[in-house]
Amino acid sequence: MNSKPDSSASEDLGADFAKALAQGWLPIREVARQTGVNAVTLRAWERRYGLVVPHRTPKGHRLFSPEHVQRIQSILTWINRGVAVSKIKPLLDTPQPPGEPLEDDWQRQRHALVLAVSQLAERQIDDLVNQAMALYPPWTVCEQLLLPLLAELQMRWQGQFGAQMEQVFFYSWLRSKFGSRIYHNNRQLHGPPLLLVNHSQSQEPHLWLIAWLASNADCPVEIFDGPLPAGELALAAERMKARAVLLYSSNAMNLSQLPKLLSAIDCPIVITGPAVSIHHAKLSTGVSMMNVSWAEDPLSAHRELSRRALLQ
Repeated sequence: MNSKPDSSASEDLGADFAKALAQGWLPIREVARQTGVNAVTLRAWERRYGLVVPHRTPKGHRLFSPEHVQRIQSILTWINRGVAVSKIKPLLDTPQPPGEPLEDDWQRQRHALVLAVSQLAERQIDDLVNQAMALYPPWTVCEQLLLPLLAELQMRWQGQFGAQMEQVFFYSWLRSKFGSRIYHNNRQLHGPPLLLVNHSQSQEPHLWLIAWLASNADCPVEIFDGPLPAGELALAAERMKARAVLLYSSNAMNLSQLPKLLSAIDCPIVITGPAVSIHHAKLSTGVSMMNVSWAEDPLSAHRELSRRALLQ
């Protein structure tokens, strides 16, 4: 655990809490930073399930101990094993043997979402996803729910009558859902944005997941949901004073043209999407450009952005 709290934490709680911070207590913003679990989710875990009950000051501010942080890490471990958050509390004190099979609540949620998509039931989809977002960190929602769901839907849509109808419906909902959340976050954030560009000719839901993860890391994001010619891509990055450009492509790219496309961009670049898998051999053996890195999927793209300190 990082022993140096976020410097903004004391500002949130006021000077009266300097003594508590000096004694090792952590405010909720610092705990969220260290664990990746946002403050809304931490409050929901406390209020609904009593999973983590912090110390309360006379004014009602929450303060967490290092033991609380360890407990949160244990909760995340159980979540990543597929246990519903509502069933975790008894496991924290009496953990099951590692080999014992666990009921996969995520699978049930994905099944319910596939059914809702097949029925074009927008409100049901919204309710199910909202519930997951309230109880789990964004990374976990992506890893355990949304990415597997998209993979299941892709399989379902192979050659099935009504597939295009379902796909357009769900992708439109997803873009609207995450777009509104990103817009709301952007109004509260400052600094140069991460510019995400869809370099494909089709809707790309994974691009919106990457944008949502970055936005939840308190990084302003701007999305161009369609390809730009080389000169205009560089112009957009310049005018926005972008901290970085993330280029998403699900199709094969002309690697010989990449330097022309990217050379005028004066900031870090990350290329992601199925195109990275398509060109894996060439990318790993010969294609090398200054300030450019590669990531195959939304989670690895987020890791790469974090590794390069592009979300800070």
